[in-house]
Parts: sequence; structure tokens; C-alpha cells
Amino acid sequence: MSTRPPRGGIEAVSAAVLAMSRQLEVREVLQTIVASARELLGAEYAALGVPDDHGGFAQFVVDGVSDEQWRAIGPLPRQHGILAAILHEATPRRLADVRTFESFEGWPQAHPAVNDFIGMPVVDGEEILGALFLANKLCPKQPGVCGFTQEDEDLLRILADHAAIALTNARLYERSRELTLAGERARIAHELHDAVSQKLFSLRLTAQAAASLVDSDPARAKDELKHVAALAAEAADELRAVVVELRPAALDEDGLVATLRTQAHVLDRAHSASVGFHAFRVRALPAAQEEALLRVAQEALHNALRHADAATVSVTLEGRGKGARMRVRDDGRGFDPGAVRRAGRHLGLVSMRDRADGVGGSLTVQSEPGKGTVIEMEVPGG
Repeated sequence: MSTRPPRGGIEAVSAAVLAMSRQLEVREVLQTIVASARELLGAEYAALGVPDDHGGFAQFVVDGVSDEQWRAIGPLPRQHGILAAILHEATPRRLADVRTFESFEGWPQAHPAVNDFIGMPVVDGEEILGALFLANKLCPKQPGVCGFTQEDEDLLRILADHAAIALTNARLYERSRELTLAGERARIAHELHDAVSQKLFSLRLTAQAAASLVDSDPARAKDELKHVAALAAEAADELRAVVVELRPAALDEDGLVATLRTQAHVLDRAHSASVGFHAFRVRALPAAQEEALLRVAQEALHNALRHADAATVSVTLEGRGKGARMRVRDDGRGFDPGAVRRAGRHLGLVSMRDRADGVGGSLTVQSEPGKGTVIEMEVPGG
């Protein structure tokens, strides 16, 4: 059986593959696959089901059905009938009338009428990632008499092969993000232990000392109580900062500029230092680059506010051609980058450089003891 696209189909397949490859989130990849398949084959309806291990579907994405219709249809379908056959046998199915299939069991009352049908498994090696289902071939010149052809099946097979690659890549991307988030949370937990716990321990000892001096030395007890108040304020600042870092960034919904502005605003309120943000001529960047810029900015802000005793911190983001340059400047105590490397302490510089390198960018660090720090990251864009 030929798997070469028919004449005129190569461009359409290429456009569909490019559309899939631009997405990184699994849900977006699934939706793009379904929409591409429906457009490619000229079908009225399309769906893609990702099976779970319990006879149902972990995800089921449709195209051609309105939100109202989808809600009226009811719960997700189970793996039965033609859906189960495609998933369990991992073979394509093409039917002039799906109702003639030997194990057809009907559909919910609100389900649209389906006649001609084609289904194709999405397979990665031995693993069945899901299955594509399309129904009701649209033929304006021959309404009611056309159906899916062998050429349609060949096109759908090619699309399913590329869909498997796109879906696998998206899963790997999401897994890498989960690991990154787990690492970030572990780091924050360590910071919480080191900073907040130590301050609370000092606060407890100071309060005990003040209590013991109330009768014998009221003046000293008063000084100790002032120290208690200062320690409590510092602990509160640390906790606010930890909460800020634990909050998920709204990068996907709001974009890099709005997310950085929000982060700066919250940190400005949580700390005694002044934290500002400015953006100039910034265009949308690839998702991986925006995330890397955000994480580097967070690390640099963390260093300035927690370790450098800065009074002023500024974050500047400006467009440069198709890319962008970000600068985080503080007036803190600064450090000798060479001495930091020799001592084995890196203040997150290694992870920042890794993030920049990972998206084809560059990172520079300028700092001197007593003269603050400037961290600059540049990315080429897409």
C-alpha cells in the first residue's frame, strides 16, 4: 500500500506538520493534530482519543463540534466498538457507514449523525499513543455520495506518524518542565529552611532572653524585645518572598512582559528594597526562551534581595531585532565573580548560564565588591 501523499497533498501535509511542530504543550498538540486532520481530509467532524489504562480515555479532543454540543453529549466515550478496535488492533479502519460495524453500539442522543468514517492509530514504536477519528467527508460537488478514499487513508497515515513525534516531544517537554519545577521547589524548600527557620530560632532565643531580663534588667529586656520585633519583620519578609516564588508564573496566559511586571510589583511590596521593571519594544518570543528569561530574572532578583542587601533593583527588558535583552541591576554589596568561582559558590550563576545556553542565548555578569551587580541575558528570538 502506497504511503506517498497524492498530488496536491504534499503542501497540505507539510502545513499540518509545521503547525504541530510549533506547539509544546500536550493539549495544544492534540488540538492542532485534530484540526489539521479535519482540514486535510475535508471532514465534518474529527476527534483524537488518548487511552487510559481503565477502558476509557485520559484525553479526548474534538473539532467540528461546538462547546454546547459537546457538553450535551455527556461523559467521555469508553473504549468500545470501532474506537476499541482501532486502539486494540492498532490498524486503520475505513467504513462507508460506521453503523454497519459489527460491534456498533450507538451513540448518545445529542451526538451528531455520523455516516462515513475513517480511523487511524497514532503509534510510537510498540506504544499506542492514541487514535484519530474522522467522520462525514464533505464533498460539495457530490453531497451524500462521497466517502473517504484510499488517498485519504494514505494522507492520514502520514499525518499520524508525524503526530506521534509531535506528541512524544510535547510529553518530553512537559516532563522536563515538571522536573524543573520540582528542582525549583526543592531549592525554595532549602531556602526556607536556611533563612526562615534560622530567623525563627533566633527569635525564640531572643524572646527567652528578654523574658529572663524583665525583672532584673528592664532596659536590656526592652532592647531584646526591639530585636525580637526586627527578627519577626525579617522572617515575615522571607515568608512573603517564598510565597511569591511558589506561586506559578502566569507566563502562558499573560506573556513575559506582564509576568515580569507582576513579579517585580509583588517583590517591591514584600521587601524594603525598591524593585522596578521597564520594557521597551518587546515582541513575543518562543515559549522556551520566555521561560528561560523569566527563570533567570527570578534567580537574579532572589540573589539581589536575599544575599546582596540591595536597596534598589531594576529589571529592564528590551527588544533587539527578533530577540530580546534583559538586564537585572542592583546596588547591593556586589562580589568578585572570580573569587566566587574559586570558592565553589556560584549564587545560581551556573543554572542561569545553563538556562541561557539551553535556548541559544548568552549571559554576562558584571560585579565588584561594594559596587552592585548587573546580570544581562540576551536571546536571538525565533
